[in-house]
Amino acid sequence: MRGRDEETGEYFSPSRSQNRRDALEVLALGEKLVALTDAQLAKLPVPESLLPHIRECRRITSHIAHKRQLAYLAKQMRREDDEVLEAIRDALDEDGEAARREVAAMHRVEAWRERLLADGDAALAQLLDEHPTADRQHLRALVRSALDERRKNKPPRAFRELYRALRELIVGGAANGDDIDEADESFEDDER
Repeated sequence: MRGRDEETGEYFSPSRSQNRRDALEVLALGEKLVALTDAQLAKLPVPESLLPHIRECRRITSHIAHKRQLAYLAKQMRREDDEVLEAIRDALDEDGEAARREVAAMHRVEAWRERLLADGDAALAQLLDEHPTADRQHLRALVRSALDERRKNKPPRAFRELYRALRELIVGGAANGDDIDEADESFEDDER
């Protein structure tokens, strides 16, 4: 029995139905994790203790044995803190906070690239005010090359290189830049 608080009338713990719904959500999350490749899994904040269980579940092909191993993985996942599971869900969720931050960073970099191409030295001066560590000559050369490519209808090599240089500068490179690599690649593919 769950028990009730005498004063407020609220239950002390969640109902069995709620516990079951929570367990099924964790099982569905486990199925998503098993379906991911190793590269995709490496980008997620999955605890090291769960990785052997995920690999074992992938290895098993027999339907019933796979289902049993998946249930065991879900049991191990339920032992983790709620914050860990929420972080995994957020990283998997396309509409999650992490995805929104990545898209916002990508748009910031794209906006700076377009400003540099449209306004030239005025935009470059403003960028250098905000980011004094930037290499003025390198950025100026990339802008000139990108404009030249546009004018001559050449492939956008310098255009992409300018994006990467700006991403390194604005987003912070190795600390956060890896987070938007996929978005960068898909954006570059769209421009072709």
